[in-house]
Amino acid sequence: MITLGIEGTAHTLGAGIVDSECNVLANELDMFRPPSGGLHPREAANHHADVAADVMSRALDAAGLGPEDIDLVSFSMGPGLGPCLRVAATAARAFACMRNLPIIGVNHCIAHIEIGRALTGCRDPALLYASGGNTQVIAFAEGRYRIFGETQDIGIGNMLDKLGRDLGLGFYAGPTIEKLAKEGTEYHELPYSVKGMDVAFSGMITAAVALHNKGVPLEDIAFSVQETAFAMLTEVTERAMAHIGKKEVLLGGGVAQNSRLRDMVEDMAHARGAEMFVPDRQFCRDNGAMIAWLGAEMHNSGVRMTVPETLVRQRFRTDEVEVGWR
Repeated sequence: MITLGIEGTAHTLGAGIVDSECNVLANELDMFRPPSGGLHPREAANHHADVAADVMSRALDAAGLGPEDIDLVSFSMGPGLGPCLRVAATAARAFACMRNLPIIGVNHCIAHIEIGRALTGCRDPALLYASGGNTQVIAFAEGRYRIFGETQDIGIGNMLDKLGRDLGLGFYAGPTIEKLAKEGTEYHELPYSVKGMDVAFSGMITAAVALHNKGVPLEDIAFSVQETAFAMLTEVTERAMAHIGKKEVLLGGGVAQNSRLRDMVEDMAHARGAEMFVPDRQFCRDNGAMIAWLGAEMHNSGVRMTVPETLVRQRFRTDEVEVGWR
């Protein structure tokens, strides 16, 4: 079975194609980059509408396939930004109806887990999902993926991006902050907000901007932010692993591309006698291949949807999905 997956939860419109063995035949994307300021949902959705046909066409070309070779269409149903989700859903419905194909809407967060499990070989991990809009620690228990900890305010990626704007580093600041942090030498204390299994990041932005106003070098601010924020994530991930007895930890989401976060989680895992897994960088960020693979898994487990059942869900919780494919 050949599945086309369409991703469109936030800044990225992606189209991926996988076969029944999770061989990724294509994984094309186009990211919206605002000329100034932050991400505006309507502007991002307009971008997605402009590029959707081209990205899907590129995916088919990369896979060496035509529309007639697709057996199933899946798309990111949520969670995400409403206008962006609706563009991806509309593109998926149009393709499915044109070819008279089955269609499945999938949970974006679970897609990160399943592509990671399929490509890295881990079997039953705790997932540290660190992206722009989401920060969660997730694991499978009693038939569902359960959220054992999450952010109480903003996602780790959004925190880095907002901080980057406030410090004049531009938007999508995560890679810039990572680069600056490698040159930092002095740690400055910042709010360490761990509340049980949950975390909070907004106070860190205020404190980091205050350091900037005092003349602290950007390199040291970036270093301090990463050390503090990633230590928080590592702590709650370790606590979740201990609570549910997991011996594997999987990283997912755009921030999982950060080498310092990977090092900290890997050190923690090894200290526990556990293993850390992380897929290739293209599968950490939002992408269509992960949407395609989860759609295929759900379809093979017997899940079916009619077109009226494919309405998007901006607040689609990870633990709402019954996991019948495991």
